[in-house]
Amino acid sequence: MNQQAGLETSKGLVTNVNNRRFGLRDKMGYLFGDFGNDFFFILASSFLMVFYTDVYGISAAAVGGLFLIARLWDAVADVTWGRFIDTRKAGPKGKFKPWIFRMSFPLVVTGVLMFVHIPGMSDGFYLAYAFVTYILWGTLYSTVNIPYGSMASVITSDPVERTSLSTFRSLGASLAGLIINVVGPLIIFVDNKADANRFFLTAVIFAILSLSCYMACYSLSTERITSSNNSKVKTNFRATLKGFKKNKPLIWILIASLAIMTCFMLTGAVNVYLFKDYFGSAKALSMMGLIQTATIFITMPLIKPLVARFGKKETASAGLLLAAIVYALLYFMPNLSVNQFIGVMTVASFGTAFFNMTIWAFVTDVIDYHEYLTGLREDGTVYSVYSFARKVGQAIAGGLGGFAISAVGYNAQLKAQSQDTLQGVHTLATLLPAVMVFIVFLILVFLYPLNKKRTLQLATDLTENRSL
Repeated sequence: MNQQAGLETSKGLVTNVNNRRFGLRDKMGYLFGDFGNDFFFILASSFLMVFYTDVYGISAAAVGGLFLIARLWDAVADVTWGRFIDTRKAGPKGKFKPWIFRMSFPLVVTGVLMFVHIPGMSDGFYLAYAFVTYILWGTLYSTVNIPYGSMASVITSDPVERTSLSTFRSLGASLAGLIINVVGPLIIFVDNKADANRFFLTAVIFAILSLSCYMACYSLSTERITSSNNSKVKTNFRATLKGFKKNKPLIWILIASLAIMTCFMLTGAVNVYLFKDYFGSAKALSMMGLIQTATIFITMPLIKPLVARFGKKETASAGLLLAAIVYALLYFMPNLSVNQFIGVMTVASFGTAFFNMTIWAFVTDVIDYHEYLTGLREDGTVYSVYSFARKVGQAIAGGLGGFAISAVGYNAQLKAQSQDTLQGVHTLATLLPAVMVFIVFLILVFLYPLNKKRTLQLATDLTENRSL
């Protein structure tokens, strides 16, 4: 390894050793990135469907179709944008950070536009407006989220430090979730009904907070590792594809992420109807959101020692098994009160927190494995392919959510839903996630190959390869 003018180079990678050392500032900067992302992502995931059905009067089935089309388009946009970024040269501020700065403002403006309600317009106008604004927002989201997610692998190359980044990223998302899921229902629902003006006010507030978080991410994060092989990216796409086919960790984490995103997005949308109609208390969503975030704070200090001792795969899979068991138990207990339901659900949230806190560290591992197979450092491309799987999961969940709510007979015009509809909503919120979380558990345990021993060996092998 050579050192010149404050740079360490190794097989296509350049590390600026004059940069400050990795520390809390980087973790906080990375936290703010997902904090900013999730102000609108969670708001849209949790409440946009009920805004469309109850404010715009769009049928749940039509909303499902919109979500399906939009997310599939976003999946393509993710890969296109990731590939585009990998062909760009790093500037003084890095390769990924500048895109967060450039694209965050149009992103949050479009987020506000999604929640604009013009009274007295036709059903066709509302449907067309929903399509245009939602798809535009999703496309712009890719231009910020892809560079943000890719940036983790160039902030540090140390596996333990990357786990810390993953933990802080999950914490940022949880803090946004705390605000949205706790404060949101208190603002946007009036007398247990969605209020158009309150939705717009919430969107404006979150836009200001989101933009502030993006700027904090840009200011606090430091990219230390850059590739000197940027010119090779365009000519090695065939090698990239071959690497993907051989990259079993990537393939299985893509499948697991697709399934888990489908599960979480679907239950997030269904839970609004569960609490609003099944339990008759939309504002109880605030308590649920508060407890879910509390589980993240409880889990956070446990992640590093557990991962250090047992490994990411082992820790995450144990949490998923616990969550699957609890969701199944909830299905067989339909007569719980809202507080009892929340109490039992807390245990499931505790289980899924272990997966959520480590998932981004899994991604950096598969990026490293891609380099190990191909010799190419393509952070943006690999991350965008991973994001592609998540967007497909969101598309499936969006489509299934709308179709499922429609299939169980939900009708926004009724003052009270039928008993069959309420039971159907309960099944969607309990049995379905039980099955899907258990499937992801099986994938991690039996099919995902990077256990603790192999992950540590991968880091060693890469260090040796880069020094050649």
